[in-house]
Amino acid sequence: MTQGQYDINTIGIIGTGLMGAPMARRLAEAGYRTRAWNRTPDKIETLREHSIEIAHSANDTATDADLVMVMLSSGPVCDDVLLGNDGVIAHMTPGAILVVMSSIPVETARSQAQAAEAAGIGYLDAPVSGGERGAIDGTLAIMVGGEAATYAQARALFSPLGHAVHVGPAGSGQLAKLANQTIVANTIATVAEALLLAERGGADPGKVRESLLGGFADSTILQVHGERMLKEDFRPGGPAKWQWKDTQTAQALADELSLELPVSRLVDGLFGDLVAHGDGELDHSALIRELRRRNGERPS
Repeated sequence: MTQGQYDINTIGIIGTGLMGAPMARRLAEAGYRTRAWNRTPDKIETLREHSIEIAHSANDTATDADLVMVMLSSGPVCDDVLLGNDGVIAHMTPGAILVVMSSIPVETARSQAQAAEAAGIGYLDAPVSGGERGAIDGTLAIMVGGEAATYAQARALFSPLGHAVHVGPAGSGQLAKLANQTIVANTIATVAEALLLAERGGADPGKVRESLLGGFADSTILQVHGERMLKEDFRPGGPAKWQWKDTQTAQALADELSLELPVSRLVDGLFGDLVAHGDGELDHSALIRELRRRNGERPS
């Protein structure tokens, strides 16, 4: 567990929901002393079985921690926990590293990095892709922004979680995640439209999907989410409400950059309507339900 001249032995984890809990388990299994906290206590008690210490507060996770990892739901929630005179950063040991793995706006990551630097804390923004399955299996794609030296110190931490790539200075990880989420959201919409086209045209959409596997139209989303759509299995691996949060963040950044992204804007609207119709807690592959509504069908 040695990264150059810096040893990471004790990790504090803030946020043990759908993604954070399996990530915490994998780090504990990798031999790190792990201490975790979650706003909802019943989401954390089972972690005791994996030799994970339970912290009484977010600040308690920072006590003597070499590194604090954050997996919370949004930028405002992260700021609320991390910043201020009584925030987590203020309770961290100078020289420790803060790794924010939540999906947050680029500017939020940059401002957090500045606050961490002022406190003598290393900072990485390291959002992930791969959903709950990837967190459980340790196959997440991890996009890391921050100083190269800080990344080198923390690099071994990412190995039990998946494949990490350092993509640039603070905020760059979030830029990479927005690119990822743009591809994911737009591809989900395209796969849903293709399956509906096949179905309405009189073909077996399952056989059409099977015939496309291995060709240029193949993708993880066609394989995994296409099957979910056909089976109407929308148990959340990645809830639609969080997908919409990310498409909104991408659109806000595009507007700030005076960048027109017409396909992404349309898909953002589709996810917004899906959430407005009460399907926000379903998997993001449930977007096909919104397309059915638009075509006069009542989703089952």
